[in-house]
Amino acid sequence: MITLIAFLIVLGILIFFHELGHFLVAKANKVGVLKFSLGFGPAIFKKRIGETEYMVSAIPLGGYVKMLGENEPEEEITHIDPERSFAKKRLISRASIVAAGPIANLVLAFAIYCIIAWTGLPVIQPIIGEVQDGSPAYNAGFLAGDRIISIDETRIDSWESISSLIQNAGENRTIDITIERGSRTFIIHVKPKMTKATNIFGEEINRAVIGISASGDMKIGRLGPVSGIRYGFSQTYKVIKITCIAFWKILDGTIDIKKSIGGPIMIAQISGQTFKAGLLPFFSMIAFISINLGLINLMPIPILDGGHLLLFAIEGITRKPIEGRPREIAQQIGIFLLALLMVFAIYNDIIRIISNR
Repeated sequence: MITLIAFLIVLGILIFFHELGHFLVAKANKVGVLKFSLGFGPAIFKKRIGETEYMVSAIPLGGYVKMLGENEPEEEITHIDPERSFAKKRLISRASIVAAGPIANLVLAFAIYCIIAWTGLPVIQPIIGEVQDGSPAYNAGFLAGDRIISIDETRIDSWESISSLIQNAGENRTIDITIERGSRTFIIHVKPKMTKATNIFGEEINRAVIGISASGDMKIGRLGPVSGIRYGFSQTYKVIKITCIAFWKILDGTIDIKKSIGGPIMIAQISGQTFKAGLLPFFSMIAFISINLGLINLMPIPILDGGHLLLFAIEGITRKPIEGRPREIAQQIGIFLLALLMVFAIYNDIIRIISNR
């Protein structure tokens, strides 16, 4: 039951903000909005406020904003001025309305990361928990309990920054690490060695290490207004970068598509697990999925927002909108591709559950 509730909360937040992006920009461009729906299918709840009917529908796997003149013949609509039709707006206005959904997902992730930074960011302290026997750190004289103060005069505030600084040094250069041991502070010189490791994409890489691991001691750090915004931007950019690299590696075959693509069952499982773990991991997961949802919607597949933007780009070049049979064929191809992807994702989810058992 907790998993189901968490899953519905995640979907509700992601869908609401995505459709809110379309809705707000449509309103800003004076386009008549007929319906704002969370979910598809029969309406469970609906209420008309002004010109718009707000709905919660039975199938929660999506949502939509229905605008005047978007699909249906305008003559069927009588309660909104036909001049406020989506189809009659300038190309730039239509493109901005379509792009607003994915952008809203990215803005949501940015806002979540900022709030996390302002309210309390868990940080692994730069305290050594274990030194591997025979490693460069062991030979240099590091001990468990040492606090790392700086690496090559770069101040260290968290364990996360240690790895990147050691990577930058490589294996052919000795680095100076300032440590605090009890009441003493001194510098230890150590030369990293290269070892085989696996990155987040499952690829084997060469990695510079000195042979230390974190103690796991945590502290809660709260960033100021400006620092929190910088953190929000950096985290959003980092996830966008990782996601784009992952997409490319799936396309070129580097990453096994069977292991990398999950569907609603996997999202539900992760939602339940992070919900039980606490608000921080739960909302961090929402931010991560929101970025992925935004980027997926920008893919140039007909019926997705990216597909509409592609058609608008063609219209901008040819000065002629794509209508009638060509548009219908493009939409049918898009529906087929999305249905195929959804079936494949659910199949992966089921196989993953069976193999874990």
